[in-house]
Amino acid sequence: MTASATGHSYVDAETGARLDAWYPSEGVDPARTCLAEKLGLIKGEVITTTIEDLSAPPADSADAYLRLHLLSNRQATPNSISVDGIFGQMTNVAWTSAGPVVPENLDRLRALAGAEGHTLIVRGVDKFPHMADYVMPSGVRIADATRVRLGAHLAEGTTVMHEGFVNFNAGTLGPAMVEGRISQGVVVGAHSDVGGGASIMGTLSGGGTERITVGENCLIGANAGIGISLGDGCTVAAGVYVTSGTVITLPGGEQVKAKELSGRPGLLYLQNSVTGVIEARESDPDRWGGINEALHSGQ
Repeated sequence: MTASATGHSYVDAETGARLDAWYPSEGVDPARTCLAEKLGLIKGEVITTTIEDLSAPPADSADAYLRLHLLSNRQATPNSISVDGIFGQMTNVAWTSAGPVVPENLDRLRALAGAEGHTLIVRGVDKFPHMADYVMPSGVRIADATRVRLGAHLAEGTTVMHEGFVNFNAGTLGPAMVEGRISQGVVVGAHSDVGGGASIMGTLSGGGTERITVGENCLIGANAGIGISLGDGCTVAAGVYVTSGTVITLPGGEQVKAKELSGRPGLLYLQNSVTGVIEARESDPDRWGGINEALHSGQ
C-alpha cells in the first residue's frame, strides 16, 4: 500500500527542523503564510511526499504527517498502517495563534507579535497538532477541538464532547458518543458510547501490546474503564474498571480473569454493591437504549 501527496510545510528558520506538514484535499496555496513566518522565525515551503510502503515505519516527519492525514481523512483505519516510532520523527512544537514555532522561540515570538499588536495565544506544546487545524471530516461534532489529535479517525456521526479525548491512530468506526478517553490504537464500534470520565487503555504506556477494541452498541459508563476488548452489546457499569487481570465472578459463582472474557459479546460488567465483587452477567439488550440518534444524524 502506497501514498503520495503534495503539501505545505513550515520549518524552523534557524535549524531547518520541520514543524508541520499540511496536505490539503483541494491543492496547495504556495502563498500560505502566518505571522511567525513574516517575523522571520519560520519558513514555508511546498513539499511532495511519497510513501512506498505504509506497513513500514515512518521515514521522516513529512512521512509521519501524511500518515496522520490519511487516518483523519478516513483513507486508512487505525492500526491498518504503521505508526511505529512516529514520536521520534516529529518535532515538539508550540502551536500558537501566530503559527507553529519551536518552544525555545516562544518568548521571542510573544515580544515580536506584541510589537505588531498581536496578542499571542499558545494552544499547546506537543508533537501532534489538533486535528481540526488540518483536517475536518464530514458529519462530525467536536465540542473542544484541542482534545482531538491529528491522526484521530472519526467516523460519520461521531460526537466528541468537551471532556472527550481521541488520540492519533484511534477513534470510531460509526456513529458514536465520546465523553471519555480513546487511547492510541483503540477503535470503538458504531452506536457505542464512551461515558463521561471513562477511559480505554492503549499501548503507549505500560508496555502493553494488545489492541483494545469496543464492539457495536456498547456502553462504557461514567468514570468506568477497560483494559480488555468488548464484544457487541456490552455494558460496563459506571465506576467499574475492568483490566485484564481483574477477577470476574460469573453467574454460577465461577471466577475467571477478565482477559478470558475479552471480546465476548453481550456481557454486563458491574460491581456488587454489597460484596464489592466485580461480576459479569448476560446483558439485557433493553437495559441501555443506545446512543441518541437525533444527536448523531444529519450533522
